[in-house]
Amino acid sequence: MPTAYVLLNTEIGAENQVLKALKRIEGVQEVHSLWGVYDVIANVNAETMEKLKYIITKRIGQVGRINSKLTMIITEKAPSNSEEQLFFAPKTIETALVP
Repeated sequence: MPTAYVLLNTEIGAENQVLKALKRIEGVQEVHSLWGVYDVIANVNAETMEKLKYIITKRIGQVGRINSKLTMIITEKAPSNSEEQLFFAPKTIETALVP
């Protein structure tokens, strides 16, 4: 499932309005206010890459009061804990004493 994180700069004082609007968009899984360079971060999921692009460019673009956005599309997810244990389990290293 294609996933992206979208960082948004909003107009001054528009953060809460943008947060509420983003929460109503299908595909937006999480939305958080930030302190720093960006004002809002959104986690967006879709069934296809085309739908993901549509949500980011059209639906989020229609929210208004957004000055700029930076989109980061996830290319590879880290393994879950069970997968990690299978592939990255600590290995025992045997050492021999050399006289």
